[in-house]
Amino acid sequence: MPHPPTSRRTVLRSFAGIGALALGAAACGPRDTPDTSPSASQKTTGRRFGAEWDSHTRTFMSWPALESVWRDQLPSVREDIARVARAIAEYEAVVMMARPEQQAAAQRACGSQVEVIPLMVDDLWARDTVPVFVEDSGGILGVDLNFNGWGNKQEHRNDARVGRTLLAKYDIRRTRAPLVAEGGSFETDGKGTLLVTESSVVNKNRNRGKSRDQVEADIKSSLGVEKVIWLAGVRGKDIADAHVDSIARFTAPGVVLVDRAFPDSPPDVWSRAADQARSVLKDATDARGKRLEVVDLPQPDLDRITGRGDAFVSTYANFYVANGAVFMPRFGDARADDRAKGILQDQFPQRDVVQVKIDTIASGGGGIHCSTHDQPGKPAK
Repeated sequence: MPHPPTSRRTVLRSFAGIGALALGAAACGPRDTPDTSPSASQKTTGRRFGAEWDSHTRTFMSWPALESVWRDQLPSVREDIARVARAIAEYEAVVMMARPEQQAAAQRACGSQVEVIPLMVDDLWARDTVPVFVEDSGGILGVDLNFNGWGNKQEHRNDARVGRTLLAKYDIRRTRAPLVAEGGSFETDGKGTLLVTESSVVNKNRNRGKSRDQVEADIKSSLGVEKVIWLAGVRGKDIADAHVDSIARFTAPGVVLVDRAFPDSPPDVWSRAADQARSVLKDATDARGKRLEVVDLPQPDLDRITGRGDAFVSTYANFYVANGAVFMPRFGDARADDRAKGILQDQFPQRDVVQVKIDTIASGGGGIHCSTHDQPGKPAK
């Protein structure tokens, strides 16, 4: 991800020796269905991984639970999460998962428009812990990606079980993917094209022993996509190994925004990763055989932003598209914030573009997209 290399959800907040915690994701729950569908190259899965701009039934979020992760920032990151939830709830239903003993406090912070449900979670990164939803057999299917704490880098005993518990509560069919990944690993145009960073999935901490071709076949069979465009990403510099959702994002079929460092910033691993992504995408075609239009999304001036921290994520690319609105960070560099808002407004002219202050979330290495997960379908009443 395009930010200083101390890490997303920084390694200083990691927990060593917790590999056994991933076992919770390996057992099939009562609503599991075997993932026996053929490869996407045969085009017989019947699945469709929809675009984020499709209609949503609701947005899922998670209430940050662990002082051991956030330390003295826990109160302020909760304020950020509540602020994001309240903003989205003006446009669509929001369900906040919170530990039972934290449910009442979360409800007070989020307000009456947000539904807070008791469900054991560890951290706020719902994009990664909630299963990816695909259309299948006339309904939706939750594809559980076997969350293992980004390669066993952080405590995730409860987050590994979110797929089973949340989908059972909403009576959504669940299947386990034959690979380990996170929702932030994948970016789709809803028309069969998927962007993925190789660093986040072809990695011994997720899919040891699997080649890129094997991982690609697993992705296609699980999500029903036809073409995977591989970006290099960055290995070992952040906890997520450089998710695509802070580097490159579709805004429509054939159109992709790419993060760009602030002008005259010294190059680093993150700006080089974005430059590599840009060069790949400019020469790429999508699943329909069409060349992609690539639009730059420049970062703010780090000397003018209000947030701080070695793991601070200053990209605007980690935006979230909801019913009727796009939610983006407001970093405090007024000129850059306005420029990014204008670019997103041009890309989504029929939606409001809403800026939200998320300095503590960003200091922990993530953004609005990382902390939200859309459920496709008709809007909840």
